[in-house]
Amino acid sequence: MSQVSEERDERVSDTPPPGPAAEPDPVSRLEPAPETPAGQRKSDSATNARAESGAAAGNHAESGDGSAKGAKGVPAGGLAKSAEAASKGGSAKGAKGAAEGGLAESAEAASKGGSAKGTKGAAEGGLAEGVKAASEGKAAKGAQGGPGEGAKGVPASKPANGGPAASGGGPETSGKAEPEKKASRAGRNLPAAIGVGLLLGAAIIVSLLTVRFIFIGVIAAAIAVGTFEFSGVLRRVADTRVALIPVLVGGQAMIWLAWPFGREGALTAFVLTVLACLLWRLPGGAKGYVRDVSASVFAAAYLPLFGAFAAMLVPPHDGVGRVLTFLIGVVASDTGGYIAGVLGGKHPMAPTISPKKSWEGFAGSMVAGIVAGVLTISLMLDGHAWQGVIFGAAIVLTATLGDLVESLIKRDLGIKDMGTLLPGHGGIMDRLDSLLPSAVVSWLLLSAFVPA
Repeated sequence: MSQVSEERDERVSDTPPPGPAAEPDPVSRLEPAPETPAGQRKSDSATNARAESGAAAGNHAESGDGSAKGAKGVPAGGLAKSAEAASKGGSAKGAKGAAEGGLAESAEAASKGGSAKGTKGAAEGGLAEGVKAASEGKAAKGAQGGPGEGAKGVPASKPANGGPAASGGGPETSGKAEPEKKASRAGRNLPAAIGVGLLLGAAIIVSLLTVRFIFIGVIAAAIAVGTFEFSGVLRRVADTRVALIPVLVGGQAMIWLAWPFGREGALTAFVLTVLACLLWRLPGGAKGYVRDVSASVFAAAYLPLFGAFAAMLVPPHDGVGRVLTFLIGVVASDTGGYIAGVLGGKHPMAPTISPKKSWEGFAGSMVAGIVAGVLTISLMLDGHAWQGVIFGAAIVLTATLGDLVESLIKRDLGIKDMGTLLPGHGGIMDRLDSLLPSAVVSWLLLSAFVPA
């Protein structure tokens, strides 16, 4: 018998009665396990086989820069070598387990910034160790060991066997997170938008059917509020100072002078407004002068000058029909495009400007606008159907252009709406976007098709 066997026999003969198991020293790890009866060896062999099978099925934990695989359980008397995987900064500790006559050592894996500890599990005659690695403060997968079983990967964010969620540096969660609520496809408060639209439409119709020149006052009030909104947004967001007093006063002059003097009165008032803006900004010095004056001139042209063309539709004897033809065309374009876009919009028209505007919506606008143009010009102004087709198509184009221009302005300023005065719509400026350029085209085409 070898010297190692003799030393073992001497140690066995001198061993005191059994007591609590102690951690074997490094020398004892190298010794073979004592012989056992055949029945016990058969049981240990079956247990070890199950342990090795479970370990082979265990998941490996992944990280950003390094990974470590679970160590397989070893039979009695065997030795599992420690494995280390190094990466950037963190560490993950493997699971420890003790078995009769042998010890499977822990494996370590390192990853970025976080650590995860394995779990312990013991098996009679062998142990399958679990290894976890953490990546950037989050545990990839946990390890779970049981008697005679390998380590099973458990996601860190999900509870195992109905228990609390395993933590590996990430926040604990209980159960599944609730799904996010889907935003309305309409993109706004539809009931409020419809209610406000009906109220505005009723006010316009009443003004036209009683004393049609009241409609000019409606235009003047809307332009004044829109000017306040626009200048306020530029001041808050872009630190740009619109010459508010000259633009307000000059804007009202453009609208009211368009009633008796037509386009000559509106253009004269506009030129005088520009001169007033240039003089108004002089005391402010050179810094930002071009920026502020440019914004003032743009505001005077975009709001009151365009609005003056809507006011010029009122004075002719058939002014009510002209105004209604203009308004119905714009409303039909917006409504047709809105419905078609919500129901079937799949191809974005200008995704970087207005993501919700689609080609399907534009087709709906074109159909509705042309139908409205044919009906209104034929029934209200005694025009021809082909004139209604041209008018309707032109209104759709200008209304869409106005909507895109307004969207681009708001995107440039980093805002969603120009104001909050109208629930479901935003501000007055958000409702004038398609009306302002369409007023110019309406006056031009109606003046050519149906002379006053």
